[in-house]
Amino acid sequence: IDWFFDELDRKIDLVIDQLLARYKVQAAKTVKNYPFLMGQGIWLDSEKLGPNDTVGEVLKHGTLTAGFIGLAECLKALTGKHHGESQRSQNLGLEIVGHMRKRMDEATEKYGMNFSLIATPAEGLSGRFVNIDREKFGVIEGVTDREYYTNSFHIPVYYPISAYEKIRLEAPYHPLTNGGHISYIELDGDPTTNVEAFENVIRFMKECGIGYGSINHPVDRDPVCGYTGIINDECPKCGRSALDTDENGEVIGIERIRRVTGYLAGTLDRFNDAKKAEVRDRVKHMSINDPDAPMEQL
Repeated sequence: IDWFFDELDRKIDLVIDQLLARYKVQAAKTVKNYPFLMGQGIWLDSEKLGPNDTVGEVLKHGTLTAGFIGLAECLKALTGKHHGESQRSQNLGLEIVGHMRKRMDEATEKYGMNFSLIATPAEGLSGRFVNIDREKFGVIEGVTDREYYTNSFHIPVYYPISAYEKIRLEAPYHPLTNGGHISYIELDGDPTTNVEAFENVIRFMKECGIGYGSINHPVDRDPVCGYTGIINDECPKCGRSALDTDENGEVIGIERIRRVTGYLAGTLDRFNDAKKAEVRDRVKHMSINDPDAPMEQL
């Protein structure tokens, strides 16, 4: 673990250098290179500049951000358990993310720039990185044996854990990731059938310190009768099959909306294989349909 932190610092040094190098390139540009953002005064203080002025001082209002994915797999490699399985791993996870945030704060003080740490899903890299590591290190259980690395500091989507416990464990990472963060739970039911339980989840997120919380749940609509809710193979309102066809033999499908890394999608066709696999593996919290279910059972 000592070696891990040494190696982590070397990578952070590299990222800081890269962010500064990119800023230097961008800062040499002039207002006329950004006719809308700078020329129209969208960026703070850009209205004070002329067309041929460089934009370096204006860009300092932005952030230089380092992101991370796969804390769960990292902890599995270091300790044999991720932070949903072990308090020791949770403590180490907070130490790791806290160290990264500390390094960003130090860079902020040193360079007078807005360095921050972001908890990212890394839609493309989540699959690319694990493929690179699997080729290099082989298949390691809980680390490289799936098609994706876990979103930021999240408990792995496939791990059976209550919504209550997932929120409690992920909440302490939110204050550490000042560049951005999100925690979500996945429901396999219509939250309008149990508004009280839905409200309890939101209130618990707030009490735990979740900065940005989300509740994923399916939304289906039958275009024939207009019913909106959860539709499996048959519409509960009109009884129509999801495979029914029109007079031309075309299937009149059910309109479905699902949420994947912040995007609302009716189909997963345009997502990469890693994200399709992640959606497939998600554990659903099903007690939302039980009005008597206590919070701890969600």
